[in-house]
Amino acid sequence: MLKKLLLTLCLLLIAAVAGAEGFKVSDVQIEGNDRIETSTILAVTPIKPGDQVTLEDVDAALHNIFSLGRFEDISAELTEVQGAKVITFVVAELPLVRNVLFEGNEELSDEKLRPLVSVKIPEIYNHAKVKQSVLEIENAYAEDGYNAVVVEPDVDVDEKNEAVLTFKIKEGEKVLIDEIRFVGNTAIDADDLKDVMETQERWWLSWLTDRGVYQEEVMELDIERIKAAYKDKGYMDVKVKQPELTLIKENKYLDILIEIDEGSQYTVGTLRVKGDLLKESDELLKLVSMKTGDIFNRSELHKSIERLTDLYADEGYANVNVAPLSSKNEEDLAIDLMFDIDQGTKVYIERIQVRGNTQTRDKVVRREVTLAEGDQYSASKIKESNRRVRNLGFFEEVNVTTEPGSDKGKLVLNVDVKEQPTGTFSVGVGYSSVDQFITQGSVSQDNFLGLGLKLKLSAALSGSSQTFSLGLTDPYFLDTDWTMGFEVYKTEREYDDYDEARTGGAIKAGHQIGEFTKGFATYRYEQSEILNVDPTVTSQIIRDAEGKSTHSSIMGEIVRNSTDFHQDPSRGGISKFTLQYAGLGGTEKFLKTILEHRQFWSLFWGTVFSIHGETGYVLETGDDGLPIGEKFYLGGIRTMRGFKTREVGPQDDDGSFIGGEVMGYFNFEFLFPISKSIGLKGLLFYDVGNAWLDSGDYFSDLRHSVGAGIRWRSPLGPLRFEWGYNLDPKEDEKQSVFEFSIGTAF
Repeated sequence: MLKKLLLTLCLLLIAAVAGAEGFKVSDVQIEGNDRIETSTILAVTPIKPGDQVTLEDVDAALHNIFSLGRFEDISAELTEVQGAKVITFVVAELPLVRNVLFEGNEELSDEKLRPLVSVKIPEIYNHAKVKQSVLEIENAYAEDGYNAVVVEPDVDVDEKNEAVLTFKIKEGEKVLIDEIRFVGNTAIDADDLKDVMETQERWWLSWLTDRGVYQEEVMELDIERIKAAYKDKGYMDVKVKQPELTLIKENKYLDILIEIDEGSQYTVGTLRVKGDLLKESDELLKLVSMKTGDIFNRSELHKSIERLTDLYADEGYANVNVAPLSSKNEEDLAIDLMFDIDQGTKVYIERIQVRGNTQTRDKVVRREVTLAEGDQYSASKIKESNRRVRNLGFFEEVNVTTEPGSDKGKLVLNVDVKEQPTGTFSVGVGYSSVDQFITQGSVSQDNFLGLGLKLKLSAALSGSSQTFSLGLTDPYFLDTDWTMGFEVYKTEREYDDYDEARTGGAIKAGHQIGEFTKGFATYRYEQSEILNVDPTVTSQIIRDAEGKSTHSSIMGEIVRNSTDFHQDPSRGGISKFTLQYAGLGGTEKFLKTILEHRQFWSLFWGTVFSIHGETGYVLETGDDGLPIGEKFYLGGIRTMRGFKTREVGPQDDDGSFIGGEVMGYFNFEFLFPISKSIGLKGLLFYDVGNAWLDSGDYFSDLRHSVGAGIRWRSPLGPLRFEWGYNLDPKEDEKQSVFEFSIGTAF
């Protein structure tokens, strides 16, 4: 306002002196500039000595000088010296910013705020840049839920016209969403609409997960998700207005109101196909999930297009185009669909390129690609190749794409990967509620020498156990489909009633026997000893087991893994069947079989439900009794939670756990994300099962437990906190058991 007032007064003064017809200027002068050259200012001034000047010319000159962006105030003065008129432009320069500071920021560090400031140092103060910087800082706080933040720029100028720019920040309290409300929704209730939104209301763990934070970009996507939900129910004319935001409860929380105009509901009218038809129309239309008269569903339309596209793409037509031509019949509230198919040219794979693999050899990636050079293009095989390369676990990113080849009938298949660390060297201390403190050291490499070899060298020491092991596995031995590996180990463990020591080794061979299935054969030789039996133990089974024994066995194993991502599955299943016979020499003689399966289902909000079941039976084949270490002991964080480790199963008359010859149990788990960014998950579970001495008791006297937990793939290794509640505790059992493990499990 002061600048405009000075400008106006100066112009009025000039106008009074100049009169209506203007005046002739003898000279043009600049005053007040220090850092800006006079020539720079004169260059943008349209007035030159000798010009006949009007009021409009002076106004234009003032605006041109101000547009340089270097001045706080500008004025024009007209003087007369010995009859000659001189016009002087007096400028007040903006200060030079020498430093940028932040004050009052506790939630966001200087390091995070500094890149948001567009004013660089040293630089002439710029009002527009400062205003933009304030907006960027406010947006950064809003993303973290501080929607009531106030940012004020403060300029401290010294006698040299140099300044320190300080952004004074009043963060206020984090403003979380208290309630999301809808108006106009009759076809879909509010809870179902909230389910499709990423923006969510606050909850009791918001302090940890930031759930309930409002982000404008996320809300824009949520508006589209709401529209998509309606269009999946046939409301093709739905309109969703921008949300109304209201600060409530003394500006502590945010209330969101979303207004919806649903419109009319449409059904599916006629369904037809035209163009290049690989099959009869009726056969192609079977791939369309919607039928005439059904409620129109846009998601099902897209899925139908994908199925038609995949059908053609698997026949080599990589460039097929399936165009859904729709016609809206507003009178009948129906949508007629015509699928126009242009199959294009059949193409073949000309070349396969692996890119981005700096450590991993090309062949390690290529052998997971289910297409070969010269093969006909197949969309499903490309998807499977992507899954297989990703499941190697060697790469942070995997992208399998195509690009044109040497002619229109050929494509180049690109496998682009980004390497991630596959080896670890660690020395540290872990803790588990079973083994207490564990001192551990390990060297492991899942991609040893870049050849996909799996190497592991480890040692773990705790108050109750010692473990040393070395193993190496080649999943493609000598570039064949055979898997070969070996391990050697030594373990010592203290139990309540006795100690056990084992030293042994094994060699393993395996081969692919199906798309997701492998078969393995393992020979194991081991020397073990049961020692330090508690003298107060009266169990004859434990006393009979005392001493040394030799184990020599062969084991067959079939493993099927159809999960989407082996490291963190959300869909698919894992099945294992093992049959082990001990008696190829040695003193231990038994036959042992175990059947195990785990199935995963992906649900809403990134949640996963899984069922895990395992059953086993061990049969004595000699006269010396079953080895005590080969019996089944359930209980603990890896089998049945809510019970102490190895304390589910048969007991002798004195209450000692003697292990079962038959076992069976199920784990039902519901996993939900707590923080996706750090990989933190919550868990609810129900466990049921037992171990028995005799197969005739199979699935009698079942034990039950429920509970909750937290799982985190932390930088130190897998972390598990799990609390189990025993639903039918016996007299000597605790009602609940809390277990956790931190660090690498050996």
